Amino acid sequence: MNSRCCHILVLLLAVCLAVPGHGQRGRRSATFDRNGVPEWHVDPHFIHDTFTFVRVKYTSSTDGWRWGKWATDYPDSDLNFSFRLQQLTSLKVNPNPIVLELTDPRIHDYPFLYLIEPGDMELTEEEVVGLRKYLLSGGFLMVDDFWGEYEWYTFYREIKRVFPDREPVDVPLEHAIFHCVYDLKEKPQVPSIHVALRGRPYGITWERPDAREPHYRAIYDDRGRMMVFICHNTDLGDGWEREGVDEWYFHEFAENKSYPLGINIVVYAMTH
Repeated sequence: MNSRCCHILVLLLAVCLAVPGHGQRGRRSATFDRNGVPEWHVDPHFIHDTFTFVRVKYTSSTDGWRWGKWATDYPDSDLNFSFRLQQLTSLKVNPNPIVLELTDPRIHDYPFLYLIEPGDMELTEEEVVGLRKYLLSGGFLMVDDFWGEYEWYTFYREIKRVFPDREPVDVPLEHAIFHCVYDLKEKPQVPSIHVALRGRPYGITWERPDAREPHYRAIYDDRGRMMVFICHNTDLGDGWEREGVDEWYFHEFAENKSYPLGINIVVYAMTH
C-alpha cells in the first residue's frame, strides 16, 4: 500500500500535538495508574476490533522476571502512545494497553507487539518458538531502546535463534515506513530525557560513544512482508513516556520524532 493510501486511512490532527503532556512524570507503578492520561469510550461489542498496544514481557539475563527491562517506561509510554494514536489518527484504539508473554497464545489475537530494551534479553526456547510462530503467522514486532554494539550483539544473538536463516537489513529512508503518515526527513535519534537535557548544550543525542548513529533495520518473510522493525541507538518510548516532563524535550523529541515515527510504524504494520 502506498503512502497516499495510508493518508486516506489516517486522519491527521497534528495541531493536537502542539499541547504537551497530561501531567505525566514518567512514574513507574506496580498498579495500573493512568497518571492523568484521558480515557475514551470503546463500544464493548467491538473491543476485539480495536487496536491494542501490546508490550512483550520477556526473559532477561540481568533482571528478575517480575520487573525486568521489558517494563522500561511502563505504563506511561504505552498509555500516552495509545492516547495519541487515538487522538491523531482514524484508528479505533483500546485505551488500555496490555502486557503479554511470548508463550501466551493470546498474542495471536493482536497484530502488533512492542519489545523494549533487549540489550540483555535471553529468551527461553519456548519464547523463541512462540515469537517465531507469531511472526510467521502474520504478526509484527517493533523493537526499541537499546544502544551500542554490545546490546546489538545480544539482540542479534537472540533474534538469530528465532530466525537462523534470516538477517536484519537496513531500512532506507525512502521506505514507506518513514513517510506513510508523517513525512520524515531523517532517521530520528531520540535519547532518554536525562541524556537529552545533559547533552542539549552540545548537540549530543546519543547515549554512549558507540551509539552515535541511529539504525533502523527489518526482518522480512519469504513474501517480502516486514515482520520485525528494529529501532537501535534510539529510544522512541522515552519520547512517549516523558512528553509532559519538559517543554523543550516535548517539542524537540516527542512531537517531532517519537510520535511521528511511532504512528508511522503502527499504520504501516496495520496496512501491509
